[in-house]
Amino acid sequence: MSFDKLAERQILKAQAEGALDHLEGEGKPLSVRPHEDAVGIGMRIMAEAGTLPREFELKKAVDKQFLVLQATTGALERKAEMKKLADLTLRLEIEREARRSFFK
Repeated sequence: MSFDKLAERQILKAQAEGALDHLEGEGKPLSVRPHEDAVGIGMRIMAEAGTLPREFELKKAVDKQFLVLQATTGALERKAEMKKLADLTLRLEIEREARRSFFK
């Protein structure tokens, strides 16, 4: 199934469920900024709605865990914190690869 058909199906489903009713800017055209592609528009709409893609949440968690690891001194504690960082980093890369594959 093409991206256009998939996106159209998701939009129609959301409309039928009433998820798109009473949104800010409803009925108005999207404002397109110079050099902004469809992904950029989608990210901007999500940010304006107060939601973050899972990839962004994981990036914040990786950065936070890296700071925790830097502050950890004991060998066993460092090993545990490194394991958490590795897990978060792996999940972040999976999300990034999924996004890249989806938009190919």
